[in-house]
Amino acid sequence: MNPEKLRRCRLFVLDMDGTLYLGDEVFDGAVDFIRTLEQTGRRYIYLTNNSSRAGADYIPRLRAMGFPCTEESVFSSGMATAMYLNEHYPAQRVCLVGNAALRRELESFGIVADGENADVVVAGFDTELTFAKLDRAVHYLRRGAPFIACNPDYVCPMPAGEVLPDCGSICALLTAASGRTPTYIGKPNRSMLDILSAKTGIATDCICCVGDRLYTDIAVGINAGAVTAAVLSGETTPDEIRNSDIKPDYVFPGVADIAKALLDA
Repeated sequence: MNPEKLRRCRLFVLDMDGTLYLGDEVFDGAVDFIRTLEQTGRRYIYLTNNSSRAGADYIPRLRAMGFPCTEESVFSSGMATAMYLNEHYPAQRVCLVGNAALRRELESFGIVADGENADVVVAGFDTELTFAKLDRAVHYLRRGAPFIACNPDYVCPMPAGEVLPDCGSICALLTAASGRTPTYIGKPNRSMLDILSAKTGIATDCICCVGDRLYTDIAVGINAGAVTAAVLSGETTPDEIRNSDIKPDYVFPGVADIAKALLDA
């Protein structure tokens, strides 16, 4: 492995679930990895497709796990979706298939969620999903409302090999019922990286995307021309990497090994 491209990176964009921790279990060396980035003068942003939490919710959660975290170091698919809605559907009301945290996230950007008089359907990782929400969303989708989704993940990994149905699975149900497919805003859409590149002033070829999923964490980096590092601590296996058309620049057992590669001259 030639670590030259990795060491050239000035911003590390980090997935969380399956990459830094799984459920409430922090991976060995994950906090030290963040400290290594700080000590070597590199920046980092926690980038998550998980739209069941607002971006601000991650600050106390990450700090409680031992990770340094500020408001500026978190960017979520819910935040990116809100920015997309304000740009493309300003002042339009949203029929939301999402939980209370996503509702708060959208409202913090001035977006009104109104299931009775909606213009746009927005779906996220809804851990409070009800049939009534699905019913209303299908109603609007069958009448031509734009269909926006926070993230394409089919499952959210959990400890002991368990998973939860994520936004992509919910959208598959809505598509089957309405015949409509969503525009996904989160990873692998490169727009999230483009926003971060513009915000930090760091070119995408000096950004490293780190994550455990090929079709989101690694694909977003490839789509944006960034460096990519897959970790085997979450969803992806070595066999899947060998058989996939999505090829990361680097593969590591976990983020602790990335720290070692950055430090070993």
